[in-house]
Amino acid sequence: MKPKVAFFEFTSCEGCQLTVLDTLQRHPELLEVIEIVQFREAMSERGEDYQIAFIEGSCTRPSDEAKIREIREQAQIVVALGACAHLGGINAIRNRMPLEQTREYVYGDKKDWFETYPARPLSAVIEVDAVIPGCPIDRKEFATAVTHLLQGRKPAIPDYPLCIDCKLTENVCMFLRGQTCLGPVTRAGCEAICPAQGQGCEGCRGLIPSPNMHSIKQALREHGMTEDQIAAKLSLFLTYQTMQLEGVTPA
Repeated sequence: MKPKVAFFEFTSCEGCQLTVLDTLQRHPELLEVIEIVQFREAMSERGEDYQIAFIEGSCTRPSDEAKIREIREQAQIVVALGACAHLGGINAIRNRMPLEQTREYVYGDKKDWFETYPARPLSAVIEVDAVIPGCPIDRKEFATAVTHLLQGRKPAIPDYPLCIDCKLTENVCMFLRGQTCLGPVTRAGCEAICPAQGQGCEGCRGLIPSPNMHSIKQALREHGMTEDQIAAKLSLFLTYQTMQLEGVTPA
């Protein structure tokens, strides 16, 4: 029997699910080997019997946790889909600021109407079996991950820096071009799509194991960035991870 698959979303732009839809249009053969029972972006039916759950989005409300745990209890395999689910994503930027200040800035005098708390990746709430990183995810990586899951294998993501991808694609280093880049501390696997288009890596695939944060900050300073600019650059996608490295846990 085909494994039953469900897609869920929490706080996110749902761009990763749109990438999934694009992938399924390009690889319709995947639909021959899986049965999608729940996918709000693509269907109105809602089946609750599934073995594999792909979850996009970060956990940003106390009430999210119950649903995330419910999904974990039902699914044999849970996959974090994209940077928000994997890292907390750009939602975690607010974790650097007092929560009440953020609530008031966003909601004004209606701040008490809305439930919220510091943004968390899925792994802070439940055990996650696999990750498909990126903002948005890579189409080929999603198709490969599904193939690996059907073969009983855990989808693997690179543990080496993006600089390797740049060398393989013969990109000129962004630092040598007078620009800045987080490639030396960011996971590879996207074929260095941003540097290939002349834009430095922003870190959407997350940090490599044991990143040399001292060296990357020094490199950014040497290329003219102020401490505030460095903090902002590292905060776009990496707030939750860098706070963990600093020993700070969101309240």
